[in-house]
Amino acid sequence: MSRPLGDPAWSVSGVGHFGIQVADIERSIAFYEQLLGLELVARWTRDQEYIQDLVGYPGVELHVAVFRLPKTDACLEVLEYKNVERSPVDPGTANPGTAHLCLYVDDLEAVYGRLNDAGVEFVSEPKTPTIPPNKGGRVVYMLDPDGIRIELLQTRLTLAGEPRP
Repeated sequence: MSRPLGDPAWSVSGVGHFGIQVADIERSIAFYEQLLGLELVARWTRDQEYIQDLVGYPGVELHVAVFRLPKTDACLEVLEYKNVERSPVDPGTANPGTAHLCLYVDDLEAVYGRLNDAGVEFVSEPKTPTIPPNKGGRVVYMLDPDGIRIELLQTRLTLAGEPRP
């Protein structure tokens, strides 16, 4: 039995959060709150059995920090998994299974200068896109403390070609 594509029972209805796994929750909180200026809105530790089942790690203890992403209802959830075996992955964006986060900025040169002075590692210097939708804007990729790539983008349009919030 097929349903129409627009049927709410079969459709995504919004974005809740994006989650990233980190090696050291305190180091990551300092990075996202103090260097990027994201608002820390919640912290908790979770070790309930249903959560262990949900994530597939019996005995895990999750240390969680939640940051509000500006001008959106979405949040960034930063998690440190404890009491389980962990091994770092190669977070290079060319590797299948990795991801990056794009954050809008109003003045990329100022943000880049401040973060560069603070010792943040960048993939390159800021670039000027030559094709739509970001043509004429400014963009750079940086690395968080675990090597997760974060794109900082100064642009007028979203990827959908609409004015950005």
